[in-house]
Amino acid sequence: MLAGCVEALTSEGWYVVSPSRRRPTDTHGAVWVHADWAQPGELAERAHIALGGPAELLVAWVHGSFRRPVLRAVSALLEDECPVVEVHGSASANPLQGCPDPVLAGHPTQQVVLGFRRNSGRTRWLTHSETADGVLAGVRRALDGRRHAVHQVGEFRPWNALH
Repeated sequence: MLAGCVEALTSEGWYVVSPSRRRPTDTHGAVWVHADWAQPGELAERAHIALGGPAELLVAWVHGSFRRPVLRAVSALLEDECPVVEVHGSASANPLQGCPDPVLAGHPTQQVVLGFRRNSGRTRWLTHSETADGVLAGVRRALDGRRHAVHQVGEFRPWNALH
């Protein structure tokens, strides 16, 4: 789902390490690292080896139950002022209570909440392109040094409230 974001960053000259559960068919020039979210220490070690130095940007889309342990494990790999972009699915954000607090409070963080779209009275999930564009917009804000904000892509009112 973030392939478009990875492709944009690598085309701009970023060295991208892309942890995921499954190896993508096209890495878009990124270095793929196997990710078992239940083993955050091993993931951090693999990423450390692949990085070869401190990370200058972190874009993380990790399931809510693994988010804190994974982000804490990789935090030691980040430069001191490394911007962080936390990506959340619509289930992670509550329209009334908002998004969870950023995990790495010591790093400037942008949060992106991915929702859904309405078309002709029907609802659908975001396309890969809409997802990548929304996350990339969060990356741009992070790299511009913008203050923490939560950015919504599509609607994130509970899907079941619409049906």
